[in-house]
Amino acid sequence: MSSVLPSVGAAALAPDARNARNDRAFLGHPVGLGWLSFCELWERFSYYGMQALLVLYLSNWLFKPENIGNVAGMDALRGVIEGVTGPRSPQQLASAVFGLYAGFVYLTPLFGGMVADRLLGRTKTIVIGAVLMALGHFLMAFEYSFLIALLCLLLGVGCFKGNIAAQVGDLYAPGDTRRASAFQIFMLAVQIAVIAAPIVCGTLGEKVAWHWGFGAAGVGMVIGLFVYLAGRKYLPPEPARSVAAKEKRAPMSGREVAAIVLLVALLPVLMLSIVGNQQFNNAFPLWSEKNMDLVLFGWQVPVTWLQAVDAFISTATMLLSIGFWKWWSTRRQEPDELTKMAIGSLLAAGAPALMVIAAGIAQHEKVSFVWTLGYTIVNDLGFANILPVGLALYSRAAPRRMEGLLIGVYYLHLFAGNIFVGWLAGLLDVLPGQQFWGLHAVLVGAAGVLLLAAKMLFGRVLLPTAKDEAVAA
Repeated sequence: MSSVLPSVGAAALAPDARNARNDRAFLGHPVGLGWLSFCELWERFSYYGMQALLVLYLSNWLFKPENIGNVAGMDALRGVIEGVTGPRSPQQLASAVFGLYAGFVYLTPLFGGMVADRLLGRTKTIVIGAVLMALGHFLMAFEYSFLIALLCLLLGVGCFKGNIAAQVGDLYAPGDTRRASAFQIFMLAVQIAVIAAPIVCGTLGEKVAWHWGFGAAGVGMVIGLFVYLAGRKYLPPEPARSVAAKEKRAPMSGREVAAIVLLVALLPVLMLSIVGNQQFNNAFPLWSEKNMDLVLFGWQVPVTWLQAVDAFISTATMLLSIGFWKWWSTRRQEPDELTKMAIGSLLAAGAPALMVIAAGIAQHEKVSFVWTLGYTIVNDLGFANILPVGLALYSRAAPRRMEGLLIGVYYLHLFAGNIFVGWLAGLLDVLPGQQFWGLHAVLVGAAGVLLLAAKMLFGRVLLPTAKDEAVAA
C-alpha cells in the first residue's frame, strides 16, 4: 500500500477512499482510526516510558559530577546551556536538557511533514521515524551515547508524529463533524500508553536499573512499527502524483491565507495553555520527591508512578469529554474548536492554583498524595479539550495541500512550550512553592482569555465553508 499524502478534493479521491471515509466500523469511525490509534499507543508507550525516567535519571545519576564526563559531547552542550543561563546545578541542568528535548520533539515534526509532503510520502516517513526511535531508545542503555540517542529520538519523532496525525485527519472529509472526536479517541490511546509506560518502564528503571527501563521503551517502539505495517491497507490511499502536483500549484484563496496567518498567530497562546500540563513531567516529580508523602504501607512508591496516576485519570476525563460533547450535540449546537480550547484552558488553570494551596501546607509538613489527584483531575478535564481539539482544528482548517506542514506548525507551540517549561522548572529552586505554582495558574488562565478573544474577533475565518459541509455530506 502506498503512503498517504495530504488529502485532495472529493472528486480526486478514488471510490475506495470515499468508502473509507464513510466507514463507521470502529466506534462509529473508519477502521483505519483503530490501527493508527493502536500504533500511536505503542509509540507513546516508548516515548513516555523514556520521558518518565529522563529527568530523574539525569538529576540522580548521569549528571552527577562523577558520571557526566562519560557522556560524549556533554561538555559542549553544557557550555552552550550555561553560556545562556549561567552555572547550573545537576537538577537545573537536568531540567534544562529535559526541556530542550521535550521542546525539540515538537519542532522536528515541521520538517517531517515537509519530507512526507514533498519527497517520501507519509508511510515511508513514518516507518523511518519508527526505526530511528527504536534505535534511540536502545542507545539510551549506554551512557556514552546518550546525546546520540536523543538525536535519533528527535529525528524519529519528527518523521513519525505529525504524519500519523495527518493520516488521522485524512480519514475524514473537511466538513466531517466526527473529526474532533476522532482526535480525542486518538489521544485516548495515548492516555492508555501513559498509564502503562511509567509503571513498566519507570519501575524497571527505578527499581532494577535505569537501562532496563529505556530498553523496555525500545521494545514498545518495535511493536508500534509492526502494528503500523499491519494496518496500512486500512489507511486512505495516496492520490496520484499528477493530481497532488496540480493542487499544490493552484493559488491559495484569500480565506486560506487568512486561516494560515491566524493559525500561526495562535501558537504563542497555545504555548501558554500547556505549561501546567507539561510541568507534570518536569517540575512536578521533582517537587513531589521533596514535598509529598509517597510511602504506602511502608513501601516507597516510585515517583514515576505519579505519571501513571495522571494517565489513568486523563483517560477517564477524555472519555468523559467525548461523552459530554456527544450528549451536548444532541441538545444544543456543539461549540467550535476555539471555544472548546478556551474553556479547557480556563479549567486547566485550576490545577496549578490547587498546588498553591499544597505548597503552603508543604512549608510545615509533607503533603498527601491526594494533592496529586486534585492536580490531575482538574488539569485533565481541561486538557482533554486543548491538545486533541487543537489537532482537529489545524487538520481541518489547513489548506489540503499543506496539511502535513500545518500540523507540524501546530506542534511548534509544544516545542516552544516545553523549552519554556524547562526554564520555568529552573525557578523551582528560586521561587517559593506558592509563587511558582501561582505563576503557572496565571499563564494558563491568560491563554483561556486570549483564546476567547481570538474566537470573538477572528473565529469566523476558521469556520468550515459551505463547500466543506457539502463534501462531508
